[in-house]
Amino acid sequence: MSEPVVSEPAASGAPEAADALGGNGESGGNGGNGGNAARRRPGRRPGSADTRGQILAAAREIFAEKGFDKATVRGIARQAGVDPALVHHYFAGKEGIFVAAMELPINPENVVAAILAGPRDEVGERLTRLILTITSDAAARQPLLALVRTAMTNDQMVVMIREFMTRALLHRVAELLQIPPLRMEAAFAQLFGVVLVRYVLKLEPLASTDVEDLVELLAPTIQRYLDPARP
Repeated sequence: MSEPVVSEPAASGAPEAADALGGNGESGGNGGNGGNAARRRPGRRPGSADTRGQILAAAREIFAEKGFDKATVRGIARQAGVDPALVHHYFAGKEGIFVAAMELPINPENVVAAILAGPRDEVGERLTRLILTITSDAAARQPLLALVRTAMTNDQMVVMIREFMTRALLHRVAELLQIPPLRMEAAFAQLFGVVLVRYVLKLEPLASTDVEDLVELLAPTIQRYLDPARP
């Protein structure tokens, strides 16, 4: 797929507005003619053969330096030497860049949609099945476990993962379910502990138990965390 030639956004009093609104950073003027090229900021590349790789490399540096919360699409684009619209073109937004840069097996948008897609009294079952199914795939599980191992000895990695998990996933689901964040974090902690025991410590029979059998065992407890009507 050929890369778009993107002009710089017109100047405004709020340069970060495109990032905050998830915009593509394009100006609303002429479309793709020589006038656009003339308006480009000097030295900014519209795209190259390895633009995606450049953006990912820049993202890893920015996330490591600033964490997830303080990193911006504009800052990552600046580090990569490309227009912010190219970052949105490849990754849709900051969460998408983080997922790709860290090689995570989950995309928050998909996870949130899957958790909420059904009756409220089955949220615990859907969450349990989702986490256990994703981590049952070795190719998806290994990058996640590698991040956890790195975080054990790297404070910057701890901050980065914590900010991503809370802002992009756990607290978002808690808000949509209208429950205290503590309940969502407790549910996730229990499931994550099962994943670690299952695949790192490899305790039997937990390690070899079928996913659906574990869902049947764990889902009622997870549902209790997520149901504010229960003690």
